[in-house]
Amino acid sequence: MSTPKFFIISGTSGSGKTIALQVLEDLGFYCIDNLPISLVPEMAARVLGNNTKDHNCAFSIDSRNQDIVEDIEASFASLKSYNIETRVIFVDADDKTLLKRYSETRRKHPLSDENTSLSEAIRKERSLLEYLRKIANRTIDTSSTTPHELRKLIRDETAIASDKALTLLVQSFGFKYGGPVDADFVFDVRCLPNPHWHSELKPLTGLDAPVADFLGRQDLCHNMFKDISGFIDTWLPHFINENRNYITLGIGCTGGQHRSVYLTERLREHFSRNQRIHTLARHREISL
Repeated sequence: MSTPKFFIISGTSGSGKTIALQVLEDLGFYCIDNLPISLVPEMAARVLGNNTKDHNCAFSIDSRNQDIVEDIEASFASLKSYNIETRVIFVDADDKTLLKRYSETRRKHPLSDENTSLSEAIRKERSLLEYLRKIANRTIDTSSTTPHELRKLIRDETAIASDKALTLLVQSFGFKYGGPVDADFVFDVRCLPNPHWHSELKPLTGLDAPVADFLGRQDLCHNMFKDISGFIDTWLPHFINENRNYITLGIGCTGGQHRSVYLTERLREHFSRNQRIHTLARHREISL
């Protein structure tokens, strides 16, 4: 069994910690947001004791933690005793960018209150997190970084944490709501027979058996699946050889409910058989 890896994500509020944690979750990490540092060793013992195949974990730690210096030193010592490789990633942005982001989203800073302005809260947070910044293995400044670029940076930083050569995300979506901005490849499946026009299938989704049965009987669906899976099967080894570690496929129909969902699930099942690939499926327009 490979040595488990624990990633600690920290940084200033509004800099992109949530995005970083989401990327790690997509890579198969067991993730916990805002975990008290003192509980890290306990979580390590529980995860290792669960006998699961994936022991890689990620914890997000913010300025609401108390006694950061003392707790982090004790926690790191415990993790070392478990033979756990620990890596700290610190996400940050300049004050001007953070102020702008909070102004646009109208979110409340975790350290601001009626007596503490946003600027003061940001300065206080920097002071509280300074120790984590100093010991971080990697600091990422997102002042001029898009969410897409940050996701790529985190994927590149943590690629070594996965025994798989590549993570493949297959995502269904509806063109009427806009295409996915992160997709490396987008396949339009609106030419396939549409269950929407069958009254008994309209309220269902591609995850439901009646819809899957209907689409599974369509030659066009079968041919589309063969063409998409064949294309990706052909080129994935070349992407892996070029050290690509994350690829996103967008599968789009009109509303993102039936055809794209059905094909996304078929593709997920198909690529999951490849031992070199960690396969994920998401359905953007469906709340599960």
